Amino acid sequence: MSSKTKTLKIIPLGGLGEIGKNMMVVEYADDIIIIDCGVSFPEDEMLGIDLVIPDISYLQKNKEKIRAIVLTHGHEDHIGALPYVLKEINVPVYGTKLTLGLVRNKLEEHRVDASLQVVKAKDVVRFGKMKVEFINTSHSIADSVAVAIHSPAGIIIHTSDFKVDFTPIDGQVIDLARFAGLGEQGVLALFADSTNVERPGYTMSEKTVGETFERMFEDAKGRIIIASFASNIHRIQQVINAAAKYNRKLCVSGRSMVNVVNVATELGYLSLPDNMLVDIDNISDYPDERVVVLTTGSQGEPMSALARMASSEHRKLDIKPDDLVIISATAIPGNEKLVSKIINQLFKKGANVIYEGLMETHVSGHACQEELKLIHSLVKPKFFIPVHGEYRHLKQHARLAESLGMPRENILIADLGNVIELTPDSCRISDTVTAGKVLVDGLGIGDVGNIVLRDRKHLSQDGLMVVVVTVSRDNFSIISGPDIISRGFVYVRESEELMDDAKEVVIRVMEECEERNITDWGTIKLNVRSALRDFLYERTKRKPMILPVIMEI
Repeated sequence: MSSKTKTLKIIPLGGLGEIGKNMMVVEYADDIIIIDCGVSFPEDEMLGIDLVIPDISYLQKNKEKIRAIVLTHGHEDHIGALPYVLKEINVPVYGTKLTLGLVRNKLEEHRVDASLQVVKAKDVVRFGKMKVEFINTSHSIADSVAVAIHSPAGIIIHTSDFKVDFTPIDGQVIDLARFAGLGEQGVLALFADSTNVERPGYTMSEKTVGETFERMFEDAKGRIIIASFASNIHRIQQVINAAAKYNRKLCVSGRSMVNVVNVATELGYLSLPDNMLVDIDNISDYPDERVVVLTTGSQGEPMSALARMASSEHRKLDIKPDDLVIISATAIPGNEKLVSKIINQLFKKGANVIYEGLMETHVSGHACQEELKLIHSLVKPKFFIPVHGEYRHLKQHARLAESLGMPRENILIADLGNVIELTPDSCRISDTVTAGKVLVDGLGIGDVGNIVLRDRKHLSQDGLMVVVVTVSRDNFSIISGPDIISRGFVYVRESEELMDDAKEVVIRVMEECEERNITDWGTIKLNVRSALRDFLYERTKRKPMILPVIMEI
């Protein structure tokens, strides 16, 4: 077989140079497999945006080649875009039982039908000329897997999110033996998680959090309220174990937490003692020292259950002075202020708050340097492409690989949309396809772009002024107005002089247009906007968005 026919293409459409919206295309000849299909959450300047999903233009053009979407685990940054993508590309979705349980819930909400195929670690599924092998890993959600793609060009391994935890809550230890076995077989390329590459040492075991919980439960005198990521099944199980040990009832609050607990319990991933779970409506039937509340809001989300409790807006629960509130998560970059605000509100209400840095209430689900070194040493890839991280993470991971003896020319740092061509002897970027961010706002997908975001930012910073003038169709004289409506700029009743002067500016411009026989509405509006903008900036040093409306009767 010629070298040309042994070319494997890898196209990252998300997850490089960013944390989130993970999606990687693997293409060999006429077969395409998509690994993961995630979302990311909007940045501060993306006003009004709900979610960000990958641009799938390339996949839409190559629809007939796509054999499946393969999922590595059930976190939103790996499954969240499925309802949007499956509407455009309806192909089978493969994942482990818990992952697909969470996906099924999501698809039902969006009324999307899809063929969901359950796999387990050690399964191998053929897709055309490629085979996908699922390898058990440890992460902050149960049922996580890495994938090995077997192709005529060679074997590639995508670790997805992982850490090396020798004491996992479910007893499912990462399958290091299989990584080593593939390494002995010969791995063409490794694509590995870079999130924690800047952290030396090892990531602590999830079991340490359970030990911390037990110490805090033993000392707590009132209710215990724990905020965590809803998807962290192992963390939830440890809350259940501590509650059972200290004879407390468990109440679950927050939509996503309720959904995940229900799915995980139904599928056997959570073990709940009989009669432990109590409905939020019946929580007052039990003394405070016998209650644990498991809730959403560890990231300070304004509409989360914990945020509503902190601001006394929750319909069923309010914070009491003896409450122990445990925030069992690390603030995602960008969320620090939101988390800090909630912590302050909780302290003001008299609660005792335990958060990051005070005790070991959270451990990461991502590998630190020594674990990454272990995977590199076991797999021994010919080529290495760091993934899942911002650019600095990718760069540091490349340096780590080089420190282990990998030749610099065999390490490739890619960007979204790069077409990475792998042959048995080479690894290079051969082309670029369309890739980037598609913004989801309500029911609109991709209809909000840079111009709309720019306008929203303008409105949020300087406000809006609408100028309404009615003119005569016969002689172009002003019949009524100008009337000025201000929103987010100044309060009209307290700025009457400014508004009167602004009206004079509009009248002067209209009269000048009449004298110069300008009757084109576009030109008149442009002149009004320009003159009014200059006037307002001179008087207020602000530049509101100005919308002239001219009516002709």
